[in-house]
Amino acid sequence: MLRVRAAVCQALRGFKTSPCAAVEVKNEPILGFKEGSPERAELLKALNSLKGKTEEIPCVVGDEHVWTKDIRYQLSPFNHSHKVAKFCYADKELINKAILAAVAARREWDLKPVEDRAQILFKAADTISGPKRAEILAKTMIGQGKTVVQAEIDAAAELIDFLRFNGKHAIELQKQQPLDAPGTTNTMLYRGLEGFVAAVAPFNFTAIGGNLAGTPAMMGNVVLWKPSDTAMSASYLVYQILRESGLPPNIIQFLPADGPVFGDTITASEHLAGINFTGSVPTFKRLWKQVGQNLDKYRTFPRLAGECGGKNFHFIHNSADIQSVVMGTIRSAFEYGGQKCSACSRMYVPDSMWPQIKEQLLDIHKEIKVGDPVEDFTTYFSAVIDDKSFGRIKKWLQHAKTSPNLNVIAGGSCDDKKGYFVEPTIVETKDPQDAIMNEEIFGPVLTVYVYPDNKYKEVLHLIDNTSPYALTGSIYAKDEKVIEEANKALRNAAGNYYINDKSTGSIVAQQPFGGARASGTNDKPGGSHYVLRWTSPQVVKHTHVPLTEWKYPYMS
Repeated sequence: MLRVRAAVCQALRGFKTSPCAAVEVKNEPILGFKEGSPERAELLKALNSLKGKTEEIPCVVGDEHVWTKDIRYQLSPFNHSHKVAKFCYADKELINKAILAAVAARREWDLKPVEDRAQILFKAADTISGPKRAEILAKTMIGQGKTVVQAEIDAAAELIDFLRFNGKHAIELQKQQPLDAPGTTNTMLYRGLEGFVAAVAPFNFTAIGGNLAGTPAMMGNVVLWKPSDTAMSASYLVYQILRESGLPPNIIQFLPADGPVFGDTITASEHLAGINFTGSVPTFKRLWKQVGQNLDKYRTFPRLAGECGGKNFHFIHNSADIQSVVMGTIRSAFEYGGQKCSACSRMYVPDSMWPQIKEQLLDIHKEIKVGDPVEDFTTYFSAVIDDKSFGRIKKWLQHAKTSPNLNVIAGGSCDDKKGYFVEPTIVETKDPQDAIMNEEIFGPVLTVYVYPDNKYKEVLHLIDNTSPYALTGSIYAKDEKVIEEANKALRNAAGNYYINDKSTGSIVAQQPFGGARASGTNDKPGGSHYVLRWTSPQVVKHTHVPLTEWKYPYMS
């Protein structure tokens, strides 16, 4: 899927110019895994090889594999008796050691031509696309509780796309050069940041961890990667693939760690140059405040990029196609148990359409299978990620059952005896401002508010002002006038906005992802300008004509 062709392009390396190349890539095809297919056979083999096994994962600083006394385990969400991985937390001393080793390696790495750095990502993408595809899918399924298709669109397709497109964007960025003038040549150098970047990754997408660490590294930065405890196995494989693809030691340090210890240590370092974050609002705010408190310590102003989740909406107008609404909402709300930042958790339906939509939602709800995604490929979604998530969602289910404004019309049960299982749950609310319509749940819970057909304009205003988040949202309508009205009313309500499509499923280079308000800094990973976020450009003016006079002509 990768082609490099010669192009007329000059980039300054030190004081020499040399040609660069334009890169042609396409989105990675999503494999089907049908019965009898070769990819299914390979995946089954990989899954079988991991059954009941516990992988040992150290901290890695440079080429040194380090074990501390603080031992932890990654558990399989759907079978928490299975210890998927044994790992350890880096302590403050080890994190500081990793910082100094990374900073020492930065200058040489930053001077390496971007084409050479990008080739590492291209090689890693080819490895994941080919020989390591089944293994990374299997580790994502067992460790993070994903079904076959959810693992494929994440750990294979999206991760490969991030690696290839960001490599392409980095190379093509070199062509963005300032104007020359008679007697002078002007060049823009896209340097890495002076210091280190801390990459703090979530559990829900293997691809996100690879992007948070890999993209800044490709732009000439050194990175401390803190993977999620509950995505450790797949994350370590991504790190290993990057190293095997030519990434030198100390460029990315692999550091599982306690969140507060990691945050306190990186924000106290004078060398902090950036934080690339995906996770909760409270954690990102804590890091931001710590950076603010420590500004006088730093050699440079740190770059902060964060994606913090959403309370994503589906707005239905009475001109919408009902079947499309139902199918899109089922997928958006319940795929991967609602554990996508973009998952639909609040739905606004006109009263004239609610009986039909409700009937079809409930019919499909009866067919949704929740279970073990490894043993049964007909499982639609599996357990939620861990006991903390289970406990949080259980409280919301209790709220839905006890609130006078809420009515559970489907699901509502949960069980954590073997795994952290939560039924797909549909709730109807009389109060559009209830907390369940405002706060992120991050589980398979969909709440519906039914509104009078003639009040759709008020509902658009309601959607925009109900939740502090603004990540994704969808409108379903055939009436072009209504679509135009909604586009204006919801302009700031979502960073990724869909018309007659579900709120999930953004694809790298097609729908760069991110939102504002409490959803984050909206830096749009997956877009061409994302790589620029991790550079500190230097402009070099080279004058070829000597200056022979200090006076200006009017002074004569």
